[in-house]
Amino acid sequence: MEKTEIFTLKRKRQRVMAVFIKRLLDIILSVVGLVLAAPIMLIVSICIKLEDKGPAVFMQTRTGKEGVPFSIYKFRSMKVRQEEVVREEHVYAWENGVPDGFVFKDMAGENPNVTRVGAFIRRTSLDELPQLFNVLLGNMSFIGPRPEIPAITSCYSAKQKQRLGIKPGITGWAQVNGRSSVTNGEKMKMDYYYIENYSLGLDIIILFRTVRVVLTSRGAI
Repeated sequence: MEKTEIFTLKRKRQRVMAVFIKRLLDIILSVVGLVLAAPIMLIVSICIKLEDKGPAVFMQTRTGKEGVPFSIYKFRSMKVRQEEVVREEHVYAWENGVPDGFVFKDMAGENPNVTRVGAFIRRTSLDELPQLFNVLLGNMSFIGPRPEIPAITSCYSAKQKQRLGIKPGITGWAQVNGRSSVTNGEKMKMDYYYIENYSLGLDIIILFRTVRVVLTSRGAI
């Protein structure tokens, strides 16, 4: 066996081991996270129910690894029924991929349908806590590219589809380097960087940066 083949085989084994460790850590951290966050999640749920009597959690279809759709869980931040109605209005018809200058969050603006509790949990990223269940179930990881809605990913170019090669994450390299303020082109470059340079060390760096970003309430993950 040639040296190049041995090196390639070694890299593949390292990659498989890294993926296994990543999944193991996802399970452990999601269980610990759910236990620690349970009191906060209960309080948020009660506040949402008290404000407008609707369900505390809503589900939305997102695009997962290899383009497989899944249901993402989030605390409801908009008035009853408006979560689904407003989000379903988005229709895109890009033929050559999602434009680099596109910024999804900018289209929402100051939405009058966002509740007072909803504005707070969005600002503090508490609306993301139910995604710990997504991590535990295995359709998301703690760290990875942010999962997009099918209306956007269905327009991906062949190059852009590369970001669907790994599980989406609650946080990631792009999220801690601009959060919702970055353009699609900037986000894609950061997601490609993460995929090409993935390591457990990089994941640890992202986790620490996530804590800092959330505490400063800069944008929304």
